[in-house]
Amino acid sequence: MALTFTDANFDEYLNSETPLVVDFWAEWCGPCRAISPVIDELAAEYEGKVNIGKLNVDDNDSIVSRYGVRTIPTVLFLKKGEIVDKIVASMTKADLKARLDKLL
Repeated sequence: MALTFTDANFDEYLNSETPLVVDFWAEWCGPCRAISPVIDELAAEYEGKVNIGKLNVDDNDSIVSRYGVRTIPTVLFLKKGEIVDKIVASMTKADLKARLDKLL
């Protein structure tokens, strides 16, 4: 199961040595709901190697603003606090997995 990121807990994950993958989503977003199970599967597969989680854009304005997220779903791949990759809009599990492997 994916982690739940919020404005309150995000920086503790961001400042970790473990790479971070953030799925920016919202309840009302159909494509977001479609990739949600994939994000959960990958979180289980990469547990201990990558912190993978979701951030609800409707509830966490600070982080959304910090990264300038305007389209969802958006998935950011971060290493040592820096964005190293980004996917906006539709994505497959294979796309996500390939980028996760590059992150490691």
